Amino acid sequence: METLNNSNRRKIKLYIADNTDFKNKAISYFETKENYEVVGSSEDGQKSFIDICALKPDVVLMECVLPNLDGFVIMDKLTERMGINRPKIIVVSSLSHEGFVSKAMNQGASYFICKPTTMEIVEQRIIDVFGLSEKKEEKQKPKNRLLEEKISNIFITVGIPAHIKGYQFLREAIKMAIDQPEIINSITKKLYPAIAEKFDTSSSKVERAIRHAIEVAWNRGKIENINSIFGLKVYTSNDKPTNGEFIALVADKMIIEGV
Repeated sequence: METLNNSNRRKIKLYIADNTDFKNKAISYFETKENYEVVGSSEDGQKSFIDICALKPDVVLMECVLPNLDGFVIMDKLTERMGINRPKIIVVSSLSHEGFVSKAMNQGASYFICKPTTMEIVEQRIIDVFGLSEKKEEKQKPKNRLLEEKISNIFITVGIPAHIKGYQFLREAIKMAIDQPEIINSITKKLYPAIAEKFDTSSSKVERAIRHAIEVAWNRGKIENINSIFGLKVYTSNDKPTNGEFIALVADKMIIEGV
């Protein structure tokens, strides 16, 4: 895939396979963006598969639950038909159970976004897929991209929504803890200030936002999903982790998995 830059910009071709109001919202949003071209859409799985093969979009935004062919079957058939030329798939679905997320990622989806979401988040995931940063349009290292995907999928599973500020801060904290495991012992003095500097905010706001993100997950009652990630019953509904404990647990899991 060619790099999209200011001097030689090519529009990213989008196809939207979705049978909810997300489809029309996505069409309306991306048709106003000069960097994107919506080449087609459908609410039917079989038609989506035929269209994608014919239109060869760069990215497909796809709901898992579709009539005639579901999203998982479409991904399998696209791999069989198009091989390495298959477009990037970003699943945007109301199916948020860990099993569906894992299945989609195992079948080659680039991202799994849980509905409801915002078009700004969807666009950011498209930017991530193409390895572009908002400030420097440079390709992201595959290892970094895989790490961010795994962290994002954990957040989806435990119920941390992508639109809250703590999501970004928590993801950054986990990445820092993976790169510098010793920083987990200096959260207040080193980790929070480093994140605050990167996002142009204060350490206290970083701490509060991360705590809020963890509280949101607990309030949503997805304790079993959280315990399943770590392979044992770590927490109960009355026993939520501190910021440092949660960051360390996810970072350790990533390190053990060799990401």
